[in-house]
Amino acid sequence: DLKARKALSALINAGHADAVLAGNALATHDLEGAYMNTALGQNIYTQQNAPNGHYNHLELINKVREAGSIPKFIEKYNIDNGIIYTAVKKGIPIVLGGSIRDDGPLPEVYGNCYEAQDAMRNCVRKATTVITMATMLHSIAVGNLLPSYVKTICVDINPSTVTKLMDRGSAQAIGLVTDIGIFLPRLAEEIEKMESGAEEKEIPC
Repeated sequence: DLKARKALSALINAGHADAVLAGNALATHDLEGAYMNTALGQNIYTQQNAPNGHYNHLELINKVREAGSIPKFIEKYNIDNGIIYTAVKKGIPIVLGGSIRDDGPLPEVYGNCYEAQDAMRNCVRKATTVITMATMLHSIAVGNLLPSYVKTICVDINPSTVTKLMDRGSAQAIGLVTDIGIFLPRLAEEIEKMESGAEEKEIPC
């Protein structure tokens, strides 16, 4: 979702995220959107089918692998938008946990699940709030790493994702059943309002 992509990028750029934990698909399609304006066979701006668009993510993966890394690809092709671009620009950790069904994958993707788990654990070790969004497997994986005192919010359009996360021991998780295309823009708006209000209160009379 284009609005969700922009909203999450804005949240990261504003310093509201300390790490991005995801899989090969998020990074691939986000970078594909920045490089080719497509994702899942469609133009991300017009939602029109792109000729041979379903092959674009493979071309993107090959370009990144040819460049050697995501940061080198961003620099080489002058990428200037998206979630991954913003995270790289802000210098926050990006942990991409791999899957046996991944295309490619991108160079930074962990093929060893134990190494991926260690990298994720290092990112959440000092976390106080974690928001998991639109991914059952990664939501449960991250939830399993969190102590019970960490505020955990699970946003997914599938209610069973929240149920499974809680059933696996993340009893502190709060579930919100909605589309992240609705949730992320609203979250960004509310945080911006809160910050604007805080700045107004700091102005001396």
